[in-house]
Amino acid sequence: MRSALTGTFVALAIAASLAPARAQRDWSKVEVKTIPVAPGIYMLQGAGGNVGLSVGEDGAFLVDDQYAPVSDKIKAAVAAVTPKPIRFLLNTHWHGDHVGGNEAFAAGGTLIVAHDNVRTRMLAGQLNELMKRTIPPAAPAALPVVTFTDAVTFHVNGEEVYAFHVPPAHTDGDAVVVFRHADVIHTGDLLWNPMYPVLDVPSGGRLSGMIAAADQILAIAGPQTKIIPGHGELATPADVRAFRDMLTTVRERVTPLVKAGKSADEVVAAAPLADLDAKWGSGYMKAADFLRAAHMSLVRELGIVTPVAATGVGSAAAVPAVTPPPSPAATPRP
Repeated sequence: MRSALTGTFVALAIAASLAPARAQRDWSKVEVKTIPVAPGIYMLQGAGGNVGLSVGEDGAFLVDDQYAPVSDKIKAAVAAVTPKPIRFLLNTHWHGDHVGGNEAFAAGGTLIVAHDNVRTRMLAGQLNELMKRTIPPAAPAALPVVTFTDAVTFHVNGEEVYAFHVPPAHTDGDAVVVFRHADVIHTGDLLWNPMYPVLDVPSGGRLSGMIAAADQILAIAGPQTKIIPGHGELATPADVRAFRDMLTTVRERVTPLVKAGKSADEVVAAAPLADLDAKWGSGYMKAADFLRAAHMSLVRELGIVTPVAATGVGSAAAVPAVTPPPSPAATPRP
């Protein structure tokens, strides 16, 4: 029962698993690519969100773990880099393409860590109105066993791995992970390089929060910082800045339409992102889907009462308020 429940959770999870074609993919054909980022730090690309990997004398430290069916391939990729066990796994948020392998790694003795809201969302499941998907609660064995509210630091492999929560952005449980000595940042799905992002409004995501999160990442990034995005290729601060500027442009163009009472369909028909599609529209999210998410977000941010905003459909069980994370200026540089 536990394994079946986890499989259902993974198959229906948001982000890269939303399209039926993705849920029915041939997992045997997935190849995991290991990309060196800095001494002792790697990025693993396979199916779903990018995985961060730190290795050293203390063992392996993972950031996210993709889908359950590729867990063995992720483990093999780690084993090809280090014979040490995988001691820690930090989930940047709760989506199935980032937490789908949790149960498999926990069974091997890996300690799973995440923000408080990640565990809360996984416990509750979700009816996602925007994506028209029902995500059942995760199996107990897949849940993070250590959670944090604002920030947590791991002292492992000669590194200080600093993870901090940002205000609601991609979801309400996003964490940025900083490998301070290596000068590497893993953003989770706060950065899609270069793609329109999934904006999970029913999970507390907000367009303005995505922009603010990009500002926080830029505030702690140095000129040579390597940035592992949630999806896409290894990035630089310039890529984060371009992503942030795109999101700001979207907000500037869509806000007047929302204030004018335009529906999501009318916003899509207005094609306000036509000139941005060549660069940003080739990823998982197409302009129409991203505009619908931006519309829903701005309706809620602006407090506009519409049939969509008033229903409250799509929210999981209420998530308790948390203390805001450090401001960008107060967040230590990596």
